[in-house]
Formats: sequence, C-alpha cells, structure tokens
Amino acid sequence: MIVLDTHIWVWWVHGSQQLTAAQTQIIQANETDAIGVSAISVWEVAKLVENHRLELPCSLQEWFDQALGYPGIRLMALTPAIAIESTRLPGEFHRDPADQLIVASARLCACPLVTSDRRILTYPHVQTVE
Repeated sequence: MIVLDTHIWVWWVHGSQQLTAAQTQIIQANETDAIGVSAISVWEVAKLVENHRLELPCSLQEWFDQALGYPGIRLMALTPAIAIESTRLPGEFHRDPADQLIVASARLCACPLVTSDRRILTYPHVQTVE
C-alpha cells in the first residue's frame, strides 16, 4: 500500500504532467493493491475549491465520486490513533495540520507517502516517493 499526498491525488486524477515517472510508476503498481487517500485530503480539496485555488471540471460531489472510484483507492479514516500520532511526530515537522495527519497516516500504516512537498520530502521520519 501507498499513501497519496493531496496534490498527488489531484494530479493523478487530472492526468497532470507534474507527476514524476517514479510517482506514476508506484501509483500504477499499486492500483491492484491499495492506494490510500486520507480523509483530510477530501477536506483539503473542498477547501481549495472553496478558496478558488483549485478549479474542477465538475461539481465537488461528482469529482469525489470519480476520484474515490479510481482503481485501488481506499479512503483512510481519520482515527484516534492517527490524530494522536500527528501530535507526536518525532523531530521537527511543520505546523500544517493536514500534512501532519497525512504523514501520521503513512507512518502508522508503515507505507510510503507519495509527495512532491519539499517540507515532507526532507522530513526523515516518513518514507517518501518523490
């Protein structure tokens, strides 16, 4: 299993050229297994649309129906264990609560996080795919 950072999920659904070859390869390799998307990513996408920082080709509900129906996608619940882990990340990690929850999710499921976020890529306490 892998976990997708919010921007990677959006890029994948939109077929963006911003995905690296390594990111595309690991996503495709996990389509028959499991691709985790944190519940907080659903909220992040909705907030990006609300704040006019992301335009979707359809309504939010239609987009979520499609994006959560992609092969291998599993919506990861925000559990108490993830919430607690997000407040106890080792070392120095930035204060973005969504990133904290996504990193905590990847750490607890012991699987790689696919991201292009430099702040996460330089954090040594989570396995990432750039």
